[in-house]
Amino acid sequence: MPVKNRFADLQDEITAWRRDIHANPELMFDTHRTSALVEEKLKDFGCDEVVTGVGRTGVVGVIKGRESGSGKVVGLRADMDALPIHEQTGLDYASKTDGKMHACGHDGHTAMLLGAAKYLAETRNFNGTAVVIFQPAEEGGGGGREMCEDGLMDRFGIQEVYGMHNWPGVPEGTFAIRPGPFFAATDKFDIVVDGKGGHAAKPQETVDPVVMTAQLVSALQTIVSRNADPIENAVVSVTSMETSSKTFNVIPSQVTLMGTVRTLSPAIRDLTERRMRALCENIGEAFGGTITLEYERNYPVMANHAEQTTFAAEAARAVTGKCEDAPLVMGGEDFAFMLEERPGAYILMGNGQTAPVHHPEYNFSDDAIPFGCSWWAEVVEQRMPAG
Repeated sequence: MPVKNRFADLQDEITAWRRDIHANPELMFDTHRTSALVEEKLKDFGCDEVVTGVGRTGVVGVIKGRESGSGKVVGLRADMDALPIHEQTGLDYASKTDGKMHACGHDGHTAMLLGAAKYLAETRNFNGTAVVIFQPAEEGGGGGREMCEDGLMDRFGIQEVYGMHNWPGVPEGTFAIRPGPFFAATDKFDIVVDGKGGHAAKPQETVDPVVMTAQLVSALQTIVSRNADPIENAVVSVTSMETSSKTFNVIPSQVTLMGTVRTLSPAIRDLTERRMRALCENIGEAFGGTITLEYERNYPVMANHAEQTTFAAEAARAVTGKCEDAPLVMGGEDFAFMLEERPGAYILMGNGQTAPVHHPEYNFSDDAIPFGCSWWAEVVEQRMPAG
């Protein structure tokens, strides 16, 4: 493909950026060093405009093509934040900050979009405007939502928006995508089970919240198995449980739970929350205690738009000759907020044989860099051809 050789030439330079970002991970919106690096690079590349502080610490670069006034405006988005994980890779460029790690490949995403921005600013072989978006706080902070609420789409006139995520365990150069719902809505819940504590030898004098909790955890699983349509997708997971007492002969007065719900349709999302509330209320009443549910709707379903998905797949085939059908993913992705505001598509790119994302031994494959950069460039040059 026409830009592949250029990215092969740039690979060592882009790899150096990626490893520098990897060694200096930052969490959530505290991406100050990474944002400053991105700002510096974009200015060095000669972007027509570089704006910082979008969505708190987001950075946006504007690159105008040969005829920018009459063409499309296409947004390309990469995430910058790391995870609160202690790295165990043993790499010579491993995290310098204990308890923080780029365990999801956002270092690679940022570096690849920087590489694409460098190429696009050099060549400008398109009619229209490319807007490169560097987002903080994808890992639970809703940075995409923050950038949209800060006027990202209207401020830069973005008409379409595209995103990418690496895919561990799949060979570099492999792409996969699907139209419609792709990544799940990610909700979270906190539950407080209140009873009456007492001596474990006299259970009749107590209202045992542990027994209530055991019933509740089992009952919550029936939402998926007995309330949701079997052809729909849903996950209800209780991920933490803590009692107010940790003594072997004391029945505690309270148990707290937390967990997550993953769904792929608004109807199943509504059903799950409604049934959770009913189970909490009625199980608490049945046992003579109370169960309080706090349910927070977090990232919405990330749904690709049909036309842009077809185009994104064509761009991938221009890079490697093929694009596979992607599986549904029950993980969340806050690119969903951008796809709610503008049509666009999100694609997966192979990251080779490494540990899965969010694992302390995960590492982004530098061999994937030319493929990712090339896809970004193809999106711009094919969607806004120079004539």
